[in-house]
Amino acid sequence: MQLKESLPVYFENTEIAFRGQSNASLRQSYQLFRVMNSRTLVNMGKNLVNLAFAVRFPVEGIIRNTIYKHFVGGVSIEDCSKTIDRLARCKVDSILDYAQEGEESDEAFDATCREVIRTVEFAANHENVPFSVFKITGVARFDLLAKVSENQSLTDEEQAEYRRVEERVEAIFRKGFELDVPVLVDAEETWIQPVLDDMVMNLMSRYNKEKAIVQNTYQMYRHDSIERIKQHHRMALEGGFKFGLKIVRGAYMEKERNRAAERGYPSPIQPDKPATDKDFDDIIRYFMEHLDSIDFMVATHNEDSSLLLARLIDEYRLPRNHRGIYFSQLYGMSDHITYNLAESGYNVAKYVPYGAVRTMMPYLFRRAEENSSVKGQTSRELKMIRTEIKRRR
Repeated sequence: MQLKESLPVYFENTEIAFRGQSNASLRQSYQLFRVMNSRTLVNMGKNLVNLAFAVRFPVEGIIRNTIYKHFVGGVSIEDCSKTIDRLARCKVDSILDYAQEGEESDEAFDATCREVIRTVEFAANHENVPFSVFKITGVARFDLLAKVSENQSLTDEEQAEYRRVEERVEAIFRKGFELDVPVLVDAEETWIQPVLDDMVMNLMSRYNKEKAIVQNTYQMYRHDSIERIKQHHRMALEGGFKFGLKIVRGAYMEKERNRAAERGYPSPIQPDKPATDKDFDDIIRYFMEHLDSIDFMVATHNEDSSLLLARLIDEYRLPRNHRGIYFSQLYGMSDHITYNLAESGYNVAKYVPYGAVRTMMPYLFRRAEENSSVKGQTSRELKMIRTEIKRRR
């Protein structure tokens, strides 16, 4: 009999995809994605939730038991333990993502820095939490990063503020280095990305001499991403350090296009989805050709790109759990990809955001809007859930 670890991965196996969900949980997921399939209902729900918070209507309980429960791991690191254990039983790792957003004060940035360091310390003691992750805008003021990226002059006060940003970012990576925990930095808007790249590449040169502790993220819907990745890879080779990164398709497309149109500069976004898909898959092939100097994560809900990487791992005769290659999806989405990859022996991790209900609302609104605007994603989720409900009857 052929071992399952040597068989091709098959994403249509809904029994594996949803075996961790009860019948009641599966039906609730189905109803949730049905609502998110309608942009009108999503927009209406967003407005009603904002109104409820404004008038202090007790809506948190409803949110906690519906969309929050589906997409969020818990209110705190400790509260995520059950989620981490449940995923681990299905051979899926977790990446804790502290989802604090929209803060502006040094006090809030310092608090976020301490919390991210706590996730690094937690990961160091939990074999099923192989990475930590953070957004630099979680520890820095957006407008300050924009000024630095655009090479604008800073006041003395702003220079001191920026030094504090650098200290926070380095403190996080230094802790990752001390505890041997790789730390991923999320990609952000193009007009602040230059300073993020400079900061991250500088810290890679310091902490990645033996292992890819510092890891950057690249949004492949940017038409310059392949060029930037190859440039940064050359820097790593010349500097004698390991290049670590994650690729995503991207999260700010409409905002990027609108800003480019308003300010009269060429859009940084690919002309269409096929161009993004091509660059995404082409860079995966590049990573596989340079695996001796690159550790990478492919974070995608796209079946074709996931199958491509899975097939290449087998074609290169690598172990499916090769330490330098990871797949990843968001918690609550694309379980048919996640669980079937894990069952077939590949390294796969869920991004597990956590935080209080109110704190998580921007994240949850994005998930709802994303699913209502990308019909293929929601329809796919609904189809898979419907298939599994029928199979269990």
